Amino acid sequence: MTAPALVLVAPGSREARVSRVATALRAELRQARPDIACEVAVGAPDEPGIALAVSRAVSGGATEVVLVPLDLAHAVDVDPGLHGAADDARRDHPGLAVAVARPVGPEASLLAVLDVRLRGALASARILELDGLVLSAATNGDTRGAALLARRARQWSTHHRLPCLVAVADGTGPSVAHAVAGLRAQGRRHIAVGSLFWAPDEAYAQQSEVAVRAGALAVSEPLGATRELTELLLARYAYAAMDLLDADLHIAGPVRLAASA
Repeated sequence: MTAPALVLVAPGSREARVSRVATALRAELRQARPDIACEVAVGAPDEPGIALAVSRAVSGGATEVVLVPLDLAHAVDVDPGLHGAADDARRDHPGLAVAVARPVGPEASLLAVLDVRLRGALASARILELDGLVLSAATNGDTRGAALLARRARQWSTHHRLPCLVAVADGTGPSVAHAVAGLRAQGRRHIAVGSLFWAPDEAYAQQSEVAVRAGALAVSEPLGATRELTELLLARYAYAAMDLLDADLHIAGPVRLAASA
C-alpha cells in the first residue's frame, strides 16, 4: 500500500526568502521519509497553492492526501479554510481521500531550536549578557495553543533563569514592544527576543523591527528547516493518516475470521 501524500500548508507570502525555507523543509521531509510524496503550499487556504500542491501529488499517483498545517500557535483548531480546501480537493479529484492534520502548535522541542537561533543572534550582535527574554509568536492561537505558549515561556524562563514574557505579532495578545517595555519596567536592560516563526515572512520582519525599536538587543532568526520541526510535521501526518486507514477499513467492512478447524 502506498503511503498517503503529505501536503505541507504553510502560512506566509510566496516571496523568495520564504519559498527557500519551504523548499528546504520539503527536502528535509523527503530525506526523512523517502517513501512519502511531499508537496508544499505557501499562503492562505483560499489561495491556489493547496489546489496546485494536491494536483501535483495526484499527478504523481497519490490516491490519498494529508494536509498538514505548519501553524506554530494553534494546537487544536485548524483554519476553517483548510477544511474548505480539503472539500475542494475531493471535488476536483473524485475518489481522492483527504485528511487534515492538527497544527504543530508551540511544542516543547522547538525551544531547543530557539536556543540555537538566539545564540547565533547574540554572537552576531556581540551580546555577552542577558537579563530578560521575550518569546514572540505570530499569533496567540487557539485556547490550547495560548496556554501552551505561556507554558513554553515559563519553561524557557526556568531553563535560563531569566524572566520571559510572551508577545504576538497580530494584536491578539501583547505586542513585542509591550513585552520589552514590561521587562524594562522590572529593571531589565539586556533583553533578547526568541522568534517562534517558521520563516522570515512579513510578520516576522515586522516583529523584529518593532523589537529593536523597543530596545531589544537581539532578535533570533526563524526556526527554518530543522530536524525538530520535521519530526513534528511527520508526527502530525502519521496521526492523520491513521484516519484514512480507519476510513478504508470502514468502507471495506468488518474483517471476518475463519473458524478454527
